[in-house]
Amino acid sequence: MAREAAKTAIGPMALVAVEQFYPVEERVIDDDLAYGMLPSGSKAFVQFLRPLWMRNWIMNLSEKSQPGILGGLLCRKKYIDDRLAASHDRTDAIVNLGAGFDTRLFRLQAVSNIPAWELDQPDNIAAKRIRLQEVLGGIPSNVNLVSIDFDQEDIAVTLEAHRYSTNWRGFFIMEAVTQYLTEQGIEKIFSFLGEVAVCSRLVFSYVRRDFLIGRSTYGWKSGYKRFVSGGIWHYAFEPDELPGFLRKYGWRLLEDRGCDELAGEYLKPSGRKLASTQVERMVFAEKM
Repeated sequence: MAREAAKTAIGPMALVAVEQFYPVEERVIDDDLAYGMLPSGSKAFVQFLRPLWMRNWIMNLSEKSQPGILGGLLCRKKYIDDRLAASHDRTDAIVNLGAGFDTRLFRLQAVSNIPAWELDQPDNIAAKRIRLQEVLGGIPSNVNLVSIDFDQEDIAVTLEAHRYSTNWRGFFIMEAVTQYLTEQGIEKIFSFLGEVAVCSRLVFSYVRRDFLIGRSTYGWKSGYKRFVSGGIWHYAFEPDELPGFLRKYGWRLLEDRGCDELAGEYLKPSGRKLASTQVERMVFAEKM
């Protein structure tokens, strides 16, 4: 995985931490751990947004330059939470590839006893280990934090060295990962996924190819300039091609939904005026 991906782990958690300032009935995500996972500078930024008027001002500015990005992030996280929780009784192990500072394995009661592996760049894993010690007093016994260089190391070998078995029905997560990979990196990860147990499940987000090639920016010109023109995002999928792509590795597509399509399910009930992005979509699949 490109090193740039490791640098983007803080931003999403800061936004989730800000989400906790809203009343419970208005939140899309409940996460009382998010704030504790942040470095001091990011905590200061979050506190700066505690007043409602300040949040509204900043969010309005964000919507003008990055329409639907906050709503899309919240939809993405909620979608993964829901699919994971609903699959808990048919899951032997959880593998979070590119886990960043995500907290779902530590806050979702439904999966609290399932063996889990979180893989990420060494810097992120080291920082997460320290913050979990501060927030939880230690790493839960069912969770393994595993350092890996996705560009250089073999996922199967790395997981096996940490007592993971591909014979288990796994639940695999790749949140905001695929766009940072090269074609070779995608091949490497899906070749690994092609060898896992039947009935395993996979949820991942992806960026639309028409955005990556500049056919449509979906109103997010600043994002295109930063991530695409800046050479940070490398890979995208075409929705029509996904069923065939997944089938090549032995997976069956269950759902392919745009974050904008999820807005009615996740954003509307909050009562807040949140739009969602068309740039990113969510996939849920099952190993055949």
